[in-house]
Amino acid sequence: MCMNEIANSLPSLRYPVRSMTQLNMTVWSMVIDCPAVTAKAQEGQFVHLLPDGNYVLRRPISICEIDRKAGTLRLVFEVRGEGTKTLSQVRAGDTIDLLGPLGHGFTLLAPSATAVMIGGGIGTPPMLPLAQHYGKNATVICGFRNQGAAILQNDFAATGADTLLCTDDGSAGHHGLVTEPLAALLREKKVDIIYACGPMPMLKAVAALAKESGVRCEVSLEERMGCGLGACLVCACNLYLADGGIHAGHVCKDGPVFDAERVVWNG
Repeated sequence: MCMNEIANSLPSLRYPVRSMTQLNMTVWSMVIDCPAVTAKAQEGQFVHLLPDGNYVLRRPISICEIDRKAGTLRLVFEVRGEGTKTLSQVRAGDTIDLLGPLGHGFTLLAPSATAVMIGGGIGTPPMLPLAQHYGKNATVICGFRNQGAAILQNDFAATGADTLLCTDDGSAGHHGLVTEPLAALLREKKVDIIYACGPMPMLKAVAALAKESGVRCEVSLEERMGCGLGACLVCACNLYLADGGIHAGHVCKDGPVFDAERVVWNG
């Protein structure tokens, strides 16, 4: 059975879109009414959306918010090609073909734990439900190219978390990398866990700081996906085994969230 047949054999349904909002020039926020999916969803998981039209492969989108009371999921995604461009043209009242929830999510500690969330670019959305869980005990550090690319800053502030914005060009917040305020924070206070999602170089640097400080760290890897179910090899990643050996895992099935020390950081 080919990967598309496997995907199509699983229960995917069309769900109504409650709202569609443009956050900046390329990023959109979609809220979907899907109570059955929401009931099972975990922080860090993703869903697979099939754009309407002549598309074969689904688009993996991280879960940004889980509202179990309302039965909705919020997805925040960036337009990067024709498929996501088509998704951005969906409007409230339309329906969307959704498969999920998929993947392995984050480990949640007690809300009283001290947690740090690091988001880079479009890796920022999956940090929001974590900030909502930890509230005032969370510190959120987000990195973007510039002020115009920044998203979700008011959402993070509304959780009660301490928030810090970093930009590459210094147009807003801290002028520099997210690892700079993270390193300072780790010197100043005890942190129980670090979560991160974003570009691979950022994740590698965050993982190194966490290991140096002896802090638990979980990372959500961003990789291109074909089936989203572990049937293809598009999103393969190398992971360390307990005996020190290396195993080829799949971001979609074994992740997208991994213990940072299990990931083989190349380069």
